[in-house]
Amino acid sequence: MRPLYFLPFLLWGFYAPAQYLQPAPPDKIYGDLFIDVQMQKIFPDGKTFVDCIPKRKPADILYDYGMQKGPKFDLKKFVEENFEIPQPVTANYKSDTSEDVVTHIKKLWTVLKRNPDKEIEGSSLLALPNAYIVPGGRFREVYYWDSYFTMLGLKESGEIKIIRSMVSNFAFLIDTYGHIPNGNRTYYLGRSQPPFFSCMVELLAGIQGDSIYQLYLPEMEKEYQFWMDGADKLKPGEAFRRVVRLKNGDLLNRYWDDALVPRQESWREDYLTTEKSGRNKVEMYKHLRAAAESGIDFSTRWFADNKSILSIETTDILPVDLNSLMYHMEWTLAKAKQINGDDAGAKLFREKAAQRSTLIKKYFWNNTLSFFTDYQFKTQTQLSLVSPAGLYPFCFINDNPDYFSLLGKKVSAVVEETLLKPGGFVTTRYESGQQWDAPNGWAPLEWMMIWGLDRCGQKNLATLAAKRWIQLNIRVYKHTGKLMEKYDVVDINKEAGGGEYAGQDGFAMTNGVLLKLISIYGMP
Repeated sequence: MRPLYFLPFLLWGFYAPAQYLQPAPPDKIYGDLFIDVQMQKIFPDGKTFVDCIPKRKPADILYDYGMQKGPKFDLKKFVEENFEIPQPVTANYKSDTSEDVVTHIKKLWTVLKRNPDKEIEGSSLLALPNAYIVPGGRFREVYYWDSYFTMLGLKESGEIKIIRSMVSNFAFLIDTYGHIPNGNRTYYLGRSQPPFFSCMVELLAGIQGDSIYQLYLPEMEKEYQFWMDGADKLKPGEAFRRVVRLKNGDLLNRYWDDALVPRQESWREDYLTTEKSGRNKVEMYKHLRAAAESGIDFSTRWFADNKSILSIETTDILPVDLNSLMYHMEWTLAKAKQINGDDAGAKLFREKAAQRSTLIKKYFWNNTLSFFTDYQFKTQTQLSLVSPAGLYPFCFINDNPDYFSLLGKKVSAVVEETLLKPGGFVTTRYESGQQWDAPNGWAPLEWMMIWGLDRCGQKNLATLAAKRWIQLNIRVYKHTGKLMEKYDVVDINKEAGGGEYAGQDGFAMTNGVLLKLISIYGMP
């Protein structure tokens, strides 16, 4: 009898519009070989095998696997003989800590740069036509939301050409697959990540002029359609993919993933977590994958009990950060259409943005906490977890600045009491063992909080947090020669931890935010 962990494999499937070709992910290509490698933990990190490149045709590898496997079969040896095993991005790079951190980062851009890809049969990599920057470590491909924060630093380094190349790559992904996947891998196609494409377009337009809005207007519209897919057919109280129509008819967005199986890069972890939960398998996989789309994987932010991943409920939550990003997308589409001479289209999207701004205040402003928090739409309750997501509205919403300035004063007090630590802002106040919880701080969230505080008039707190984060980053660099994916902001003498994999260095989004903050707040 086939073991139970094969059952999810039979459930493979995801929604995709017919016009977009979806190449097969590793579990579909390699079948039993894939599942055996992942479930037997041939590699400590489940991402290793899905990034392997076959040395010959996958069909021939599978034929030999079927013929050779048996009681004395050496699976690890077979994989090593038939696949090129990927190495960490910066495996051969040696830092010179006598250099200042700005010089170090400018040199690192060349290490983290990847030239246009070539398609390889059996590889999970989605080939991109232009050069791009990868995060570093185990992350050998471009990542969607990371890249915006990377671009902040690329701009400070004068690397405008690579910014343009990366924005063009994301436009290519939208045109080819209907959306920007989590990263340019086949196993990421079921989901996207926080939609920062309109922010990237805005950043590039700030450098090269308003024609950039016109150039990428078609792709921004397609991405908007992806996030709003099904909205026009929803009845009150219904949800479909990334849209939720509440019982009173109000419409907001959630995170989602179309696949029905464990994440291929974390297959064993998702399977075991689901088994331990005792919950419906597909429902659990949906919640786990949706958390991965949020970029916040994992955090007590998504846990019903604020403690355990076994209580994860991501698809039941309307996130304040996502809906703030959707506001920015609508506002940017209005601006792009106005520049393009489409007055009616501009008016439509201004109205959409205004309506979403109203709903953000209605559903996410928590009067009890004096903070923006997420909304659980199935129980119709505001959640009580304070996280950096609560600063996103201050970063983007353009109407009623006096009102938001007033809210900013209230939020500032909560932030200072709850999230501010010796090394910057902590992701949540809970210590769960998950990497997006205490005691960790992450560059993208540091930037969004600092930006939001500055924009609502809380400049002193923004400056204090920025300087603490800069000092921590430089301190770790001087001691280790590395810039890390995440940092322990509570005890600045400890290394950050938690999550499904070891700490990674490189690290593009950290580098980008650090350069941007240094340009504003200076060196310590």
